[in-house]
Amino acid sequence: MMEPYFITASKRMCQEAGMDPNEVSRPKKFLSEVAFEDRRKSYSEILSVVSFFSNKLLDSLQGTPILVVVSDAEGYLLDIDGDATIKSMIEQFGIKKGSLFTQEDTGTNVISLALQEKQPISIIGDQHYHTFLHEIACYGTAFYITDENKKLGSVCIMMPIQFQNPLFLTMLSQSIDSIERELLLRKQNRKLDILNQIMLSRTRNGIVITDEFGITIEFNEFAQKISNTSRESVIGRNICESPLTGDYFKEVLEQEKMFNNEELKFEDKSGNLVVCLFDAQPIYEGDKMIGAFGQFRDISERYLLQEQYNYLAYHDELTKLPNRRYIKREIDTIIRELHSGVHRTLALLYIDLDRFKIINDNFNHSYGDYLLTEVSKRLSTCLGENDVLARMGGDEFIFLLKDFEDANYVENKAEAIINLFTQPFLIQNKEIHTTASIGVAIYPDYPLSYEKLMVYADNAMYQAKLQGKNRYVVHSSDILKVMQDEYSLELDLGRAVENNEFVLHYQPQVHNLTGELVGFEALIRWEHPVHGLLLPGKFIKLAEENGSITQIGEWVINEACAQNKKWQEAGMPPLKMSVNLSTQQFLTTNLINFMEEVLERTQLNPECFVVEITEYMAMEYDYSIRVLKQLKALGIGISIDDFGTGYSSLNYLKDFPIDTIKIDKSFIDELMNDRNGALIVKAIITLAHNLQKEVIAEGVETIEQLNFLKEHKCDISQGFYFSEALPADEIANRYLA
Repeated sequence: MMEPYFITASKRMCQEAGMDPNEVSRPKKFLSEVAFEDRRKSYSEILSVVSFFSNKLLDSLQGTPILVVVSDAEGYLLDIDGDATIKSMIEQFGIKKGSLFTQEDTGTNVISLALQEKQPISIIGDQHYHTFLHEIACYGTAFYITDENKKLGSVCIMMPIQFQNPLFLTMLSQSIDSIERELLLRKQNRKLDILNQIMLSRTRNGIVITDEFGITIEFNEFAQKISNTSRESVIGRNICESPLTGDYFKEVLEQEKMFNNEELKFEDKSGNLVVCLFDAQPIYEGDKMIGAFGQFRDISERYLLQEQYNYLAYHDELTKLPNRRYIKREIDTIIRELHSGVHRTLALLYIDLDRFKIINDNFNHSYGDYLLTEVSKRLSTCLGENDVLARMGGDEFIFLLKDFEDANYVENKAEAIINLFTQPFLIQNKEIHTTASIGVAIYPDYPLSYEKLMVYADNAMYQAKLQGKNRYVVHSSDILKVMQDEYSLELDLGRAVENNEFVLHYQPQVHNLTGELVGFEALIRWEHPVHGLLLPGKFIKLAEENGSITQIGEWVINEACAQNKKWQEAGMPPLKMSVNLSTQQFLTTNLINFMEEVLERTQLNPECFVVEITEYMAMEYDYSIRVLKQLKALGIGISIDDFGTGYSSLNYLKDFPIDTIKIDKSFIDELMNDRNGALIVKAIITLAHNLQKEVIAEGVETIEQLNFLKEHKCDISQGFYFSEALPADEIANRYLA
């Protein structure tokens, strides 16, 4: 394999400098003890973060003799951790904390080159210039404070050459990503602390802050104004003694409860009714609760007005958010002002949760209600000063953005909302993963009704669903035409199974070593009476949206099993038939019973049938492992499809009863011109074989790709190089003739 350019350049520099490759080249510059401690002190927060993630890396590789080395941006070693034997060995070469690594002093080394290059690097064996390092494999990468693109240092791992594995470079890259995210989050939190101090004096809400014992330590100006109570009379007293909020704070401090929009009423000194919405929640530093935060919002004026129209009529009972009626009233008011010449800006973000119906149907509705409540709380954290968040019904929410000045505000808000769903929701001690699809509609510079604006937002949201979910789409005029076409197609889809319009095509799977046919993948096609033969990309997402995907999936399983049995009876040897399971079908409660019934009715040997699942399905860990074990007990083969493109976890390969790993076509496409992609493919094959699992490569189109896969012991291939997916009669003509 060709040596990377930076290693070649480094070796040339060593040669030109007259370095003897057989002599030990030691660092020549060291920090004094005082300077080293000062340097570590200035890096203390960075080192604590790096240490946390490097320890996780060491734990995950327990049993492998590995050393983790951390340097600053100049190349001074700040920390060395890991295998004691390797640490002792390198100290003999002058490699210790406080030493400076430069190529001029130490020749070709992973620390200097990791700081020099923009991407993760590896230096294996004789890629080092000096022969005393030829038995060492090194991997390294720089890390940055990403919002400034400022280089902070490097993290490198070293090990004996016999333990080298390209997967280590991927693991190191993932650790660095986590380090950079954590450092950025901490920086943002410091900024947030400053903003909070400003907020206390600038907000129009009353703020109360206590320590962990309930002693009031902050009571801002608006709190004094709302309550007609002086700051001096409150500071230092226990908030739990307050007749108005004491019970709430007591539950916050003792039970870590949170309260949102609790309605408080009291009379001021003049006897006037004061109505506030009160929020309270614990304050944490790390995992430790250090106090409580309470906030009053004076809604007295609004309350009196809303009493006339019935407050509850404008709010959602479950989440306490404004409802559809509330949003309509707000938008109609803004549109009237716009039409009268008032300068205002207006945009809608229409949010629909992805997979909510599956969660609701396959757990229970109380889970769904809990999830909606937690989603509303998380969405509320994204509210700007002039924003309104409402629940429109079901799993649909809307952000009404008003009077924003920057045109980028709308899309930045949509992006921020998408990011809120990266972490799972904890519902009754179970992690629930969901994402959101968002349709964005910005009020144009011509008159538009509320109804039309809502249609625009809803259509854009639907497009986000069709494009793969977990994203936002901004409305454009082209979307209307697309939506009309898709609506027509959706109506036809409802009758397609009944009218027997679906067919299966079968793509051969060939054993790379013997060249023998070993199986087929069944792929659905729709023979539309008007549009002709449609591929799955045209209708599968529609079927998922309207709930018909399970019915279609059951038809596919039944047809594939029956066809395989028919071929066997006609003289074809027993081959495996693979079928993709949709997420909804995988989560249906009758899946196992249905599979048993089909296998019994078609008399197909279960060993000739394989179900393909995606990594995304496996995210519901407890459910997935139970169902997969039940499928395995039937004798059915299990393949994980598109491996490496989704929510990858090595736990899936270790714990799940998976027979086959299928390498995604995207990796095969770039196999011959993407070195990193090729490394990943080799690593997947090695990992799978070490776990006693078979490997299938899909999308093989050239002899070069096939030869690469054969060379690296990939078991099976499928793709256009062998054959496109063919109708059943063409398969019979080819393999039964």
